[in-house]
Amino acid sequence: MVRRPLGNHHDGPDTLLVTSETQQTEAVTTETEAEPNDLRNLIEGARVVLWDFDGPVCRLFAGHSAERVARDLVDWLEGRGLHGLLDESARESLDPHVVLRAVDRRHPGSDLVAELEERLTQEELKAAASARPTPYADPLVRTWTAVGARLAITTNNSPRVVKEYLTSRGLLPCFAPHIYGRTQELRYLKPHPHCVQRALNAMGAAPATALMIGDTPSDFLAARAAGVPFLGYARNERKNKVLRDAGAELVVGSLEPVLKAVWGAGQA
Repeated sequence: MVRRPLGNHHDGPDTLLVTSETQQTEAVTTETEAEPNDLRNLIEGARVVLWDFDGPVCRLFAGHSAERVARDLVDWLEGRGLHGLLDESARESLDPHVVLRAVDRRHPGSDLVAELEERLTQEELKAAASARPTPYADPLVRTWTAVGARLAITTNNSPRVVKEYLTSRGLLPCFAPHIYGRTQELRYLKPHPHCVQRALNAMGAAPATALMIGDTPSDFLAARAAGVPFLGYARNERKNKVLRDAGAELVVGSLEPVLKAVWGAGQA
């Protein structure tokens, strides 16, 4: 990791202390399962940090149910006589991206897919207003930036939504211009490594010098396909098991130990 001297604590992009925002977010239900040495080694080797958005940075749908959004998309299709585009599993899915991908597989690149994607983006923009910051995420982003790492967002969410949320938290300068989100080429959604590779290419980074933080198997698979080391974040035991079953070796239940490790690396 490139290191810069750490100055006095103050407000702004290089605030390093854990602030009150970490007490205003939900309690973390799992402890870290990553060994301290493994976590430290992973962090010290990272010159570029690629963040998934919904999960590690915030809970996008904390106040605007993703399940309801998925049902609304299904209802919208069925109201237009297009229910035949979805199989039973897609119709019953609680994930709006599953619905979107199912339609794209039948009509890739169509106006219908473009309209459905825009409807999802509008729902995500509504959700951003009530999104809940992941505990320790904001100070971790600022600290990593302050010690010289470069950050990017690699997500299946709309980049418009990411920018709006980051702006509201004062974090956009820590990432901009490196925000790589959903496009209308839906075949490139994770687990395809496309957004990860876009970030690496734009930042001139070799995969081995990067680190991806994600909370789903699709994040892990995208990172693995791109050759990027991966750190899993699991806010509960269910997500922890799903990540480990997918093959993720290092998983934390809180970003607090990551913050401490970055702080320690910056002081070294």
